[in-house]
Parts: sequence; C-alpha cells; structure tokens
Amino acid sequence: ANDFSGAHINPAVTVAMLIAGKLSLAMAIPYFAAQMLGAIAGAVLVYLFYREHFKVTEDADSKLACFCTSPNIHNLPQAFLCEVVGTFALILPIFLMITPSLTRGDAAADTDPVLGLGTLGFLPVGMLVFGIGLSLGGTTGYAINPARDLGPRLVHALLPIAGKRDSDWSYAWVPVVAPIIGGSLAAFVYLLIA
Repeated sequence: ANDFSGAHINPAVTVAMLIAGKLSLAMAIPYFAAQMLGAIAGAVLVYLFYREHFKVTEDADSKLACFCTSPNIHNLPQAFLCEVVGTFALILPIFLMITPSLTRGDAAADTDPVLGLGTLGFLPVGMLVFGIGLSLGGTTGYAINPARDLGPRLVHALLPIAGKRDSDWSYAWVPVVAPIIGGSLAAFVYLLIA
C-alpha cells in the first residue's frame, strides 16, 4: 500500500486506508473487486494444477485447506480474536512504515515510504506476515485477508472437486469480519498517533 503503485491485495488494508483517509471510496470499490477476482483466479489455478491430486487424495479436510482457512478446533471467539489481533499486527506497522514522520521524527528527512527501501519496501511487510503466521497461524491458519479466504472458499464450493467436504460456511464469517475489524482498529490507532 505504498506510493509506488498504491496497490494492496487485502480488503482489510483497503478498509483501513479508507478509514485513515489515505484512499477514496471511489478507489476502494475497484480495489475490493480486483482483490476478490484475484483471489478467485488464484483458487481456480490451484484447482487446475492439483485436480489430479484431488482425485487420489482421500482427506477432504486437506482439500479444503488448499483453498481456505479452517481451524482444527472450532472455537469461534478464540479464532475471531486471533484474526483481529493478527490483522491489527499487520496493518498498524504498515501505517507506520508508510508515514516517515512517525518513524523518523522529520517528514522532510525522507519522502520515500516504507523505511526508505524503495522498491524493496514489500520485504518488511512480507517478514511481518511470516512472523504473524509463525506466532498466530496455528489457531486459525491466519487468513488476515478476507479475499484470501472468501474467494477461494467460493471456488471450493462451486467447483466439482472430487471427494470434497462442505466449505465450512459456519466458520467463513470469521476470516472475513475479524480482519476488517482488526484493520479498522489499526486505522483508528493510527489516526490517534498521527
């Protein structure tokens, strides 16, 4: 979500940027559409690449896991809190990285966002996602991105995957709603400190 492309592939980031006034609603709507279409296209590719494997794999839970998150223990309040915290832990540092005056004390010192890394600015965000996965991923599979879960879950539900189970719609709201709340909270904290 930096100045080089303005792109972000996570609706929770888009909502946070919208709340923080860094993105207009007119821009957010096409972002949401592109994020969902990208997630759906990626899931269709997973199906195309692995359909022969799906035919011989008997574990329906493993097939679902190729598409979307599904915790082994369905404790919805715990999973919800984990997704809120994980998304907050992703988005607040993104705000800090793209606001040099908050990290350096002088906005004029560096107009290049993301810690002055230029086109490598994605690396800290990638490392952050990796760290969130290591620390919080075990409980939910860490969606921290509504499109990453909902788009592929829809594909799982609609495509004729051999031996699949249901798409776990009773859980599907958690990786959609919780990241939006986590991102919104991060935006409000950012507005308080900016």
